[in-house]
Amino acid sequence: MDFEQPLPREVKVIDSASLFRLEERAGGLGLSQRLDPAWVQANAAPDGTHYLWPALWHSLSHRPDVPRHLRCELLITLRAGDRVLSLLDVIPDDFTPLPKVTSREEGMRVRRLLDRAPSVRERLMGEGEGTGLL
Repeated sequence: MDFEQPLPREVKVIDSASLFRLEERAGGLGLSQRLDPAWVQANAAPDGTHYLWPALWHSLSHRPDVPRHLRCELLITLRAGDRVLSLLDVIPDDFTPLPKVTSREEGMRVRRLLDRAPSVRERLMGEGEGTGLL
């Protein structure tokens, strides 16, 4: 992959099944930015809409077997309807085919939500759960 490749300038919209699959894939590859799939299954709204916003290209120089990947901001819709922010490492082959938001307005709305949403860690600390599931 070309290391001068620009960061994708598209926001992806994903359903919960795709979110679960991406989290499991990141875990299987040993990527560092991911959540415990069991936590995601227990907390993400089953019929929720979630968003990926590419933040940077990331590679693991100490693990050449792991492909260069996108580190994305992840907005998760929870079962109660509120949203939390996390990060998720996604390889390009998994990112590219995902559906993108349909308008600039939707993308800007997602950006505002990302800017205001508490992180998963903040939410867990507020609930007294600690960070064992992160």
